[in-house]
Amino acid sequence: MKFLVDNALSPDVARGLVAAGHDAIHVRDIVSADTDFGTLLALRPECKPSVVRFRGGSPRRPAAQVALLLANLPQAEADLHIGAIVVIEPARIRIRALPLFGTP
Repeated sequence: MKFLVDNALSPDVARGLVAAGHDAIHVRDIVSADTDFGTLLALRPECKPSVVRFRGGSPRRPAAQVALLLANLPQAEADLHIGAIVVIEPARIRIRALPLFGTP
């Protein structure tokens, strides 16, 4: 799976995903400013790209973030391929199909 890791997360998250066999790059490697991917996706009528957000007291250490993502990825992977916003919290995962409003 391909990942673009947001500026709010450490580049170590991208490196951890690459080490787990995924195609991942940190946003700092391609753009200079942080963007709010979730908000941008919510306002668009398109289905892709998908976004994964950590919320609700999720771990701050990159290795723990990678572990949490990889542990929840099997549950979210099909939705991420189709187009979704996935919110991962320590005790639950929420998945919303894209587009949030309108039709693709």
